Amino acid sequence: MPNGLACEEVTPERPLQEKKGEMMFEIFSRTDNKIIYVSPESTILEAMHEAEINHTHVCGDKARCTTCRVYIMDGLSNCLPRNEKETHLAEKLGLPQDIRLACQTRISGNITIRRPVVDDLDIEIVLKQLGDTPGSKLGQEKNLAILFTDIENYTEFAEALPAYDVVHVLNRYYQTMNEIIVQHKGVISDVAGDGILALFGAIEDSKNPVLGAINAVNAMNAALTQFNGYLKQMYDRSFGIRAGINFGKVIVGNFDTGMMSKISAIGDAVNFASRIETANKNFGTKMLISQSAYEEVQGLVKTHKIYRTILKGKSGEYILYEVEI
Repeated sequence: MPNGLACEEVTPERPLQEKKGEMMFEIFSRTDNKIIYVSPESTILEAMHEAEINHTHVCGDKARCTTCRVYIMDGLSNCLPRNEKETHLAEKLGLPQDIRLACQTRISGNITIRRPVVDDLDIEIVLKQLGDTPGSKLGQEKNLAILFTDIENYTEFAEALPAYDVVHVLNRYYQTMNEIIVQHKGVISDVAGDGILALFGAIEDSKNPVLGAINAVNAMNAALTQFNGYLKQMYDRSFGIRAGINFGKVIVGNFDTGMMSKISAIGDAVNFASRIETANKNFGTKMLISQSAYEEVQGLVKTHKIYRTILKGKSGEYILYEVEI
């Protein structure tokens, strides 16, 4: 670690400092309200520690975590480009350009930074995000195919049977459908009662995630033939599936509540997909897709009717396409 680094309370602007024949740059930390001097050979983290600022760094300067990250408020052009280690982590977690790892970043001029207040919970979350779980990123923006499905006449089914039987049937249904969704490069993000939210293109790259979602719905309906044979024998009932598919930009990442960790997506495109699935009830259809989803598969799938409709919670009129099952 270089010698001669110092930390001073903020004073009026001054020229670059020079110590022992070495040019020194200034880091102004708004978090600490201090100016820290650093040589071109030192990282931001080394300068912080030399200045006796307790800057968190869980992984020991190895670029294996982001707990030492700083927000570059001013002077980003004075930060040297990310090295290979920092680039790898930044791409893994989807970090913006103005968030830099203090343990890897060197500067060629004055900068202003803000240090995040990192506590034990922050550290725990970051370390989990650095694990090998697919999709474990810090909120990455992606274009996905979003699929919502539900079961026709589920309420009637649930009210007619003991709760134990309902749970047993749903677990059997979820397991069957999950295998199909995964086979088509999708992932179940959430389930609620009889409803499934699945994402295509979130974990595994796909040339056409909308086509993958449509093919998954077709395969799910095919699997219902055998599933309904079981239901008929056991309960003299059968299921049908309704599906809605949208394609759009969402924030996708690994959301951890402590007891549960899941891949999830946030954005209006998700809400839109839910409204599309619900619209099946109005039109007596089995699968509807949005205009944006249709544009991804035009000429690849057969469509029936086109519906112009108003969707609950949405303003304006929307075009929905019925896809053949």
